[in-house]
Amino acid sequence: MVGSSLQPQARLSQLRNALFIGTDPEIAAILQDVLDPLSWHVCHASDNGMALAVTANMPFDLVITSESTSARADVQLLHEIRKLRPHTCVIIVTGESTPADVIASMREEAFSYFSQPFSPSALARMVRFAVGGLYEDDGIKVLQGKPEWVRILARCDMQTAERLVQFVQEMIGLPERAAIATAFREILMNAVEHDGNLRPDRHVEIDYVRSKHTVMCRVKDPGEGFALDKIDHAAIGNPADDPLRHITIRADRGMRPGGYGVSLARQLVDDLKTVRRATRYC
Repeated sequence: MVGSSLQPQARLSQLRNALFIGTDPEIAAILQDVLDPLSWHVCHASDNGMALAVTANMPFDLVITSESTSARADVQLLHEIRKLRPHTCVIIVTGESTPADVIASMREEAFSYFSQPFSPSALARMVRFAVGGLYEDDGIKVLQGKPEWVRILARCDMQTAERLVQFVQEMIGLPERAAIATAFREILMNAVEHDGNLRPDRHVEIDYVRSKHTVMCRVKDPGEGFALDKIDHAAIGNPADDPLRHITIRADRGMRPGGYGVSLARQLVDDLKTVRRATRYC
């Protein structure tokens, strides 16, 4: 149960441990809904200092920070936790944030990052990803990190892609955040699935460039690239007289339903370009 004693009991020794910092009832409800009480022991810490102290004495599989603290304080907590427990999964939830904070959290290998206001369903989904424990390594590496330019290497799997979309969404911080993040997600998923083939030994390289009035995202995947009018399994390649052709093509090839991502991305951004050498811009 949320808010139980920080001291592990003998009967709980085989359970996995989660630590929830703060008092947000919405986050508490998410943990109660997502974490099976037969498999998880959820503890509570009032602040970051208490969280660090208990982490030194007790291993946690998952830590979720408090919405009442600054992102800088939470990143510092993450840094200290990494010294004690290198493989603890930490999700930062914060009341105030900057692009520099988001980049710092990725460098410290935060699992995910949410600033207020955030979507409870998005956080719940990220908690489910976190407790799945599919990989030992983080899957996201910051190659270059400045608020105006970030270059990231990300593993080609859907979970890593979804995590990266959340980080990028937090960096945007514009009125157009939702549209840009959605466009980026569609292009990234296309790269991970169709050119990365969902192979965790392959990676995509992302550049996020931001100026005062412009955001540009570049996605370089391990494939050969494509031309927009040559992808017959996507809606964007349908001829005017056969607007549903891609549906039949996908079914014949045994592909999942869909094929609308590139079309959607094109509608949401000012410019979308594809070039050879496996690079897409949005």
